[in-house]
Formats: sequence, structure tokens, C-alpha cells
Amino acid sequence: MAPFYYFCELLVPRMEEKLKYDSALKVQKGIEQPPSINPDVLKGKGKKGRKKYSVDEYVSGILSGNRTILSRAITLTESLLPKHYNTIQAIIEKCLPYSGNSIRIGITGIPGAGKSTFIESFGLYVTGQGHKLAVLAIDPSSEKTKGSILGDKTRMEKLSTHPNAFIRPSPSAGTLGGVARKTRETIILCEAAGFDTVIVETVGVGQSETSVHSMVDFFLLLMVAGAGDELQGIKRGIIEMADEIAITKADRLNRVAAEGARISFQNALQMYPIPPSGWKPKVMTCSAIENAGIEELWNNIMEYAAFTKSSGYWDERRKHQAVIIMHDTILEYLNNSFYNNEDVKIIKPRLENMLRKGKITSYRAALYLIEKYLKR
Repeated sequence: MAPFYYFCELLVPRMEEKLKYDSALKVQKGIEQPPSINPDVLKGKGKKGRKKYSVDEYVSGILSGNRTILSRAITLTESLLPKHYNTIQAIIEKCLPYSGNSIRIGITGIPGAGKSTFIESFGLYVTGQGHKLAVLAIDPSSEKTKGSILGDKTRMEKLSTHPNAFIRPSPSAGTLGGVARKTRETIILCEAAGFDTVIVETVGVGQSETSVHSMVDFFLLLMVAGAGDELQGIKRGIIEMADEIAITKADRLNRVAAEGARISFQNALQMYPIPPSGWKPKVMTCSAIENAGIEELWNNIMEYAAFTKSSGYWDERRKHQAVIIMHDTILEYLNNSFYNNEDVKIIKPRLENMLRKGKITSYRAALYLIEKYLKR
């Protein structure tokens, strides 16, 4: 008798041949898979191969409402490369006459206050009223990696797809004040692009989170009930700069607690003097989920704008902000010039090493670097 494997050798090929024609279990030829590397990149059409616009092309694109060109111009403002500085300054100067016609709203609040959820609900209402809205969302940058998540668009899904809304997340890049280094320039570009309402969302509340106040017309502070923050309203700080306080998440079982927080903050505000604007800050409750209080808040902002414009405070504040921008620009320029100085870059590591070994004081090391920079 022939061995078993002999029959297997004869039988298996015949079965495979039969299955090839009779079985429904056939492997269909799949579609051709795309290459793992974008062919446009290989051809030089990727990011490095994008068209480079002139200053006039940037300006005309921004004024026509081209969001792609607007986004690229904003990217230039955030660049740390010296070669981009003159270009973006020229763009801003040409866009400046077309700016200043929006209402600038700063929004800040404690972590967990629901800033992104609130901004989406508020933004949908504003755009629904026929306004064009730009949201400049500032994401915190990691102290270790220097990176940012920049996920605000994913948290504002409906607003990010609205034709009259533009959301631009930017990294704070270590900037004190919780706002991006070039937020002021970005506001000018957005206004020139036709956005009549600009929201600046900061990374959160803290002693250094107040520089947004120097670049907006209306400052909104978001708080939540039951987070132990009611007593913070008694302290001087960020609360005395707020033009309005909104207690968020005032829905469902949280309505009573939110109303209690509103009363506490309203009583705390009574201890503060009336601001230079003459406007008495208000405290209200709202719910982004139920869209409760959103219309009332917008009406309060419009009332504030009318009140400060009629008194002249609106224009005076804008002029004062221009002076602040000048001083901030000087500090930024000197800081960059100092640390990019060749002598400073050579000597600084040596002095840092001496400081770690305790061979020199911080004060003397700083003065030595400054003297080298000034070449005394």
C-alpha cells in the first residue's frame, strides 16, 4: 500500500485546482495601495515647495478674506526667524488702516470652567446674528518639550465648520500672560480680513494671566460654582479687571449652586471701586449646553460697547493699548537682540557653568553679559 503522504501529494493539488474554479472562497485582487511617502513631497511640491507670497499678495489676500493666506500670515507672526520679521511688519502696517473695526473680547477662566464649550455656544449665537467671528485660542506650551496640543478646533466642532467663523489655535510658547507672543498682530490681521468680532481665549486664570486685558475691549471671566473659588472674588487680582463675570454650567442640578455663586461674586464686587470706564461689572449665570444666558451676555457686551463709546473711554483705551504695545515690542526686540548676540552666545554657557559651581554671583554674571552686549 502506498504511504499516506503519497495520496496527499496527489489529492491536495487537485483540490486547490478545483477550488480555484468552483469555490466561492476566492481572494479578490485588491486596489493598488498608495505609496507610504507623499509623491508631491518627493517632487518638491510639499510644504517647502509652497508658493511664496509677496507682501502685497499677502495684504490683498487678507483683505479679500482668503483664509489660507490669512493663516499663513498668522504663522509668520508666530515665527522666531529674523528673516520673517520685516515681512510680517510690512504686512501689518499695510493692514493697519483696515483694522480696529471689531469688538475684541477677552475670555479667561479657571481650568474646568468650560471655556471651549462656552465659546462654541456663544460663537454660534454671534455668527447667527450675522457677525463674522475670529477665535484666537491660546494653548499652553509644555515647559519640557515646548510643544502644544492645539486641539481647540476639535473641542469646537460645530463652530469650526461655520462659514462665518475662523478658529486659530496658537501655542503660548512660554509667554507670561497666557496669550501668544503675537496675539496683538493676529488681531489686526483678522480685523483686516473682515472679522467684526474677535475672541481671545487665554490658557487660564493666574497672577500672570492678565495681559489679555491690555489688548481687548471687553474682559469676561468664567467661573464655576462649588470649586472653592467664590472667596477668591474678595481678593484683588484678575476679578477687578473683569467687565463681566459669568458663572458657567448653570444647568440641571447645578442651577441653585450657580445662583449662590453669582450672589457671592456680586457682593464681592461691591467692595471694589468703579472702574475707569464707569461701567459697573455684572455677574450672571449661563449654560452652554442649554444655551441659557448666551443672548443676555451678548446684549450686555453690546451695552458696554455703546456706553464706553459714548463716554470716549473706548477710544482712549485703544490709544493706551497702542502705547503698551510699543513698550512690549521694545522689550521683545531687546530680549531677542541680546540672546542672539554672538558674544553673549559664546560667554553665556561659561557663566552658567561658573554659577553652578558657585564661582560667581548671578548679579555679577548678568552685568558681565550686559557689558559684553553693550561692548563697554
